[in-house]
Amino acid sequence: NEPIHQPAEPENVDVEGIVKGIYNLDEHQNFGGPKAQLLASGVGVPWAREARDLLARDWGVDAAVWSVTSWNELRRDGLDAEEHNFLHPTAPRRTPYVSAKLAGREGPFVASSDFDRMLPDQIRQWVPGDYHVLGADGFGFSDTRRAARRWYHIDAESMVVRTLAALADKGQVDPSVVGQAIAKYDLFNYSIAGSDHAGEE
Repeated sequence: NEPIHQPAEPENVDVEGIVKGIYNLDEHQNFGGPKAQLLASGVGVPWAREARDLLARDWGVDAAVWSVTSWNELRRDGLDAEEHNFLHPTAPRRTPYVSAKLAGREGPFVASSDFDRMLPDQIRQWVPGDYHVLGADGFGFSDTRRAARRWYHIDAESMVVRTLAALADKGQVDPSVVGQAIAKYDLFNYSIAGSDHAGEE
């Protein structure tokens, strides 16, 4: 239920990725430091892009952003690949599209959805690395969309903290950094003020 401004089509856009379910929207900035992959869909994408900026500015983490146009299409493709490999053991093996797109990527994969966690979680088996999912499960109690995102922990700051926690699990940042981020962003403040990415309170 969040409005979003539709940007102009970028040059050299990955049309195949858009159709098949995932494409790289923002590449790594390559300034050094730990790397991470942020996956988001629909109106969650601007929040992932904001999380990328916060990770770079506040914590020295170089994140790439992936726009997921269809979690369901990625799952169908993954299941089709598995069925083909199961029924044709001597034929060349098929690789799920999402596995091929994310192959060789460094750092944890952090996915966010405005739907339940089960939506992005359905591609877990084909993500080639540590996979962490955020979603809008249950009931939210808030008076603005900004506050609702904080309640569900699907706002930019929550994506940052989840990414830092995943990096801490891998020994790439000190665990104390996670607590510092929670305090810095006041993550338990469910009455957070501010506008959404459409400029609405």
